Amino acid sequence: MAIVFITGSTDGLGRAAAQSLLDQGHRVVLHARSADRAVALGELTSRAAGLAVGDLRSASETRSIADQVNAIGRMDAVIHNAGVYTRPSRGATPEGHAETLAINTLAPYMLTALIERPGRLVYLSSGLHRDGEGSLGDLDWTKRTWDAAKAYAESKLHVVALAFALARRWPKVLSNAVDPGWVRTKMGGAGAPVDTDTGQRTQTWLAVSEDSAALVSGRYWHHLEQQQPASEAADPKFQDQLIGQLSELTGVELPEV
Repeated sequence: MAIVFITGSTDGLGRAAAQSLLDQGHRVVLHARSADRAVALGELTSRAAGLAVGDLRSASETRSIADQVNAIGRMDAVIHNAGVYTRPSRGATPEGHAETLAINTLAPYMLTALIERPGRLVYLSSGLHRDGEGSLGDLDWTKRTWDAAKAYAESKLHVVALAFALARRWPKVLSNAVDPGWVRTKMGGAGAPVDTDTGQRTQTWLAVSEDSAALVSGRYWHHLEQQQPASEAADPKFQDQLIGQLSELTGVELPEV
């Protein structure tokens, strides 16, 4: 049985993934934004292998999350599930970064670099990542007029590119990106066509399955099927430029090998 860390596991797809893995007999390390949010986990906490608490808006708290996970032990897989949708304004984190960038892009990058390397990495993206091309000129939205939908699309492009970059750089790690679809969660709304069980299935399968179909790396998935991502995401030059900028913005180097 595997031990899996899932960011953003107090509700929505993160909670559904945690529930599914626990029901299969795997060990799960949960994550909550704050102690207050951790209360929402209820009985899942008693079944979990651990709980990391910290706000992904904050670089210092993101570092603390990595420390908390490392103190539990090496994970077999990490599912980077946490994210925000359309923020009404750029906002500003404690470090001055756009909130969408910080939570959706900088945090998974930092956690990837700082958590002891697992066997598998899974990044939640969106089909909307295809609208996110051309972000490297102003990654942190300091020059452009704020566009919430564009910022979200860019952040989801970034995590696909990150997943693919790691597949190249860390050949012993299985690194993939998933589009869960438009799911009936707090973020997706009650009218979304995809139920949470279907929405969580691909990422949990990639995290723990020994099926040969799941033992691949550098792929983009939707409902257990591989799909073609945006061209920038698959471009090694874009991937490397993105990682260079993320390293600069966070002060965290991604280990090469």
